[in-house]
Amino acid sequence: MTTFDPLAITCPTPHAETERVLLGHGSGGQLMAELLRDVITPALGGGGVLEDAAVVSVAGTQIVFSTDSFVVTPRFFPGGDIGSLAVHGTVNDVAMRGATPVALSVAYVLEEGLPMTELRRITASVATAAHAAGVPVVTGDTKVVERGSADGIYLTTTGIGVRPPGVDPSAAKCRPGDVVLVSGPIGGHGMAILSARQDLGFDSDIVSDSQPLHLLVRTMLDVGGAAVHALRDPTRGGVASALNELSEASGVSIEVDEAALPVSPQVAAACETLGLDPLHVANEGCLIAMVAPESADRVLAAMRRRPEGVTARAIGRVGDGPGRVTVRTLVGSSRVLDMLVGEQLPRIC
Repeated sequence: MTTFDPLAITCPTPHAETERVLLGHGSGGQLMAELLRDVITPALGGGGVLEDAAVVSVAGTQIVFSTDSFVVTPRFFPGGDIGSLAVHGTVNDVAMRGATPVALSVAYVLEEGLPMTELRRITASVATAAHAAGVPVVTGDTKVVERGSADGIYLTTTGIGVRPPGVDPSAAKCRPGDVVLVSGPIGGHGMAILSARQDLGFDSDIVSDSQPLHLLVRTMLDVGGAAVHALRDPTRGGVASALNELSEASGVSIEVDEAALPVSPQVAAACETLGLDPLHVANEGCLIAMVAPESADRVLAAMRRRPEGVTARAIGRVGDGPGRVTVRTLVGSSRVLDMLVGEQLPRIC
């Protein structure tokens, strides 16, 4: 008879998957950062700071350019759908570099069997969202794949914008002393998607925050100008991943006050029920700004005059290095806030 020796049990060395793509590589967290750093960026000749959009100088004009794909499931959710989300997501990426979006393209990948009623509904949503944002769709493409090769419909949107002189928000420009501002409640989009997907019963209380932010950004820059050092929309990976990206890019530390975080009671309750941290939950209609302390109050007041920023607040400060993000908890202790590890909720945007 074989005896069992509990002392002989050893914990195996953690194994990181490096030969296959995992769902976690699309999380916006650590695995995605590794994928970009180790596989995609070196092959394309890129490097340095990864931004929401690129700045290209054309005949003396600063053009901001961004592209994004949307594979969200379900396609329709409380507060939006894949069509409006595609418009808002790309408009916001362009705005995070300080530009005014001027045009969009939309490319469709359609699966054989998609009901025409859904295609018409989604396309109408794209048109409505683009019109409301004042950013026209000027070109696009359509492809159809065999049944079972996709999930109904995928959208890819590209946006271009024009940036005025003297404005250059960048992930690499956070400075010690900067005040961390957030434009509105966090976690609404991720919890709305999760509720709709799993039929959890939260959908009557929680809706996605999906909305365009370029007019809010313009208001902030009109007031703060170059004092607005960095802008980020905390989508996949939530506020936690966005803050860690900013911390790493700028080589600074960031401390967040948990008591100041804008989390609605409905989202807070849902996260507590499911064991999720609102700081890791995706957003599609709020932004984080790093603003010089002498201008922070003026920028915050201007944000609150816009409907997209009426609940804006200061949530923390930037400190000297090393690059680390911490949270001052409700009981006065401090904890490290890491990027999302793995995939909390796939197919969210």
